Amino acid sequence: MATVNTYLNFNGNTEEAFNFYKSVFGGEFTVVQRYKDSPGCEGMQIGDQEKLMHIALPIGGNILMGTDITDPMPASTFGTGISLSVDAESEEEAKRLFDSLSAGGTVTMALEKTFWNALFGMATDKFGIQWMVNYDYK
Repeated sequence: MATVNTYLNFNGNTEEAFNFYKSVFGGEFTVVQRYKDSPGCEGMQIGDQEKLMHIALPIGGNILMGTDITDPMPASTFGTGISLSVDAESEEEAKRLFDSLSAGGTVTMALEKTFWNALFGMATDKFGIQWMVNYDYK
């Protein structure tokens, strides 16, 4: 079966966002590639050359990836069309992930026990990315 990974576009703060995600989930980046190190990007504006062309952070069996949007690409917009869902391995991990991801952001639904026998909450992080954190009780 194919694997679906998440690719996030940011307007110049990908490195800050991914350092935040690394602090939440742990692990190490498998790729950190700047535009200045990529063929064909020599003519870019100096400020854009320092931005990230590609970054990858493994989380569980998936990879969270991202890039900085540069001219002439249209700016990235954030909205309610997508959420990233994280399934925790324990109640304690769910609480830690939820508290970390919502720090500096907005809690949409507090992390609570639900009628479907799970601990579940929703938040938008300080970078505008929506998260759902879930722990299924056995």
